[in-house]
Amino acid sequence: MWRRRQGFLRPVVCGVEELRCRRREREAALRKARREQQLVSKRLLREDGPEETGGERVAAVLGEAEVHQFLRLAQRGTEEKEREQALVSLRRGLQHPETQQTFIRLEGSMRTLVGLLTSNQALLQLEAARCLHELSHSEQSTVAEACLPATSYLLTYLSGHSSDFIELCLYTLGNLIVESEAVRRQLLPQGIVPALAACIQSPHVAVLEALGYALSQLLQAKEAPEKIIPSILGSSLLQHILQLLQPGPKLNPGVAVEFAWCLHYIICSQVNNSLIISHGALSTLGLLLLDLAGAVQKIEDAGLELLACPVLRCLSNLLTEAAVEDMGGQLQLRDERVVAALFILLQFFLQKQPSLLPEGLWLLNNLTANSPSFCTSLLSLDLIEPLLQLLPVSNMVLTVLCNVAEKGSAYCQRLWPGPLLPSLLKMLACSDTEVVAQSLELLQLLFLYQPEAAQAFLQQSGLQALERHQEEAQLQDRAHALRQTALHG
Repeated sequence: MWRRRQGFLRPVVCGVEELRCRRREREAALRKARREQQLVSKRLLREDGPEETGGERVAAVLGEAEVHQFLRLAQRGTEEKEREQALVSLRRGLQHPETQQTFIRLEGSMRTLVGLLTSNQALLQLEAARCLHELSHSEQSTVAEACLPATSYLLTYLSGHSSDFIELCLYTLGNLIVESEAVRRQLLPQGIVPALAACIQSPHVAVLEALGYALSQLLQAKEAPEKIIPSILGSSLLQHILQLLQPGPKLNPGVAVEFAWCLHYIICSQVNNSLIISHGALSTLGLLLLDLAGAVQKIEDAGLELLACPVLRCLSNLLTEAAVEDMGGQLQLRDERVVAALFILLQFFLQKQPSLLPEGLWLLNNLTANSPSFCTSLLSLDLIEPLLQLLPVSNMVLTVLCNVAEKGSAYCQRLWPGPLLPSLLKMLACSDTEVVAQSLELLQLLFLYQPEAAQAFLQQSGLQALERHQEEAQLQDRAHALRQTALHG
């Protein structure tokens, strides 16, 4: 870079440590941005879809009189079948936002529905819960808050015996939790965390999947790091989550996806990642990564990207923790197996899910940032050329290569000769300032440790490639410093 001194600019060659600090600052900003990206959604558990199985047309929007009539019939009908059918009709109407607004404006409507939810007739309870579920799916926060009187009952029913009913209650709570802070304020002191911790021991896959969804919604609350995650880490939930992510014949992909996202949100909160590492999370996630790599080789369209994304993010974020180094890494896997598995996934993403390539490259960056052994694996497996093929996808490739080069002379000798220099010369012609800046940093490292590379750079018209950046404010210092290194060493 350049330093201002005595009224003029004087070139100073960049040192390895300075280049490393510059990249780490850039990566810290990227990690912060990634932590702030959240996946908020709602689920609708509707067996018959928008049309009923009997072939009837989609229910019309209900007016106030019709809502009142159906509630009155459900509450006071002379026959149970008539009461159940009234709730079915109400539920169909509640699929429309207009009916939902009419319902919450009608005085006493929620009180009546809660009364039916707490009745001793199972079919009426179920249909009342389904009505609440339709309301919970509303995009209007006022509808979610109108459901507040029902939430404590939904929480109580999580300890019931019907797995279908528990599943319905979990999805409804998950929808309400993400929408309303008032709902969360009510449920936390009422014991939602212990209730979820009890549910996670259920033998029913559908219940576990619904639980993972509800928990992931709770973990995305803005107050989660201060008020929710400490309670979760203090419960048995973390141990059970890691058990459900253990690869093997008992691993259920749907359940694993939900709880992998839960783990991702917990890790991103940075409340106590040392605890998560101490419970063997890195080992579990590393084994799961190997399992995913094996699966994509056997299945044409596995749909495994749904699980791969949170697993890659969890590993990437945990590897940035100082506790990883303090505890000896705890990957408990041979480095070559992890790197090979990651490249299998990168090739799969390139063909099937290009949007996930940055996730895989981010993990590769964090694996190689502070680990000479992972850098050695990258070189010994001859993966530099496949890595360079991903350059058009992400400039994170350049960051990974810088991680390798900064490890010293022995590593740069393995990078050189090869396809690296021609690739970097092409990058210098790129219009993306960030890509050019990283290419200049990588060349600077390569020239410092491998003078032969500087000579080849000069012979291949490298100086002419630098000339176009001499007048660019963001690049001229680095371009000039690289020119000095290439010419004078």
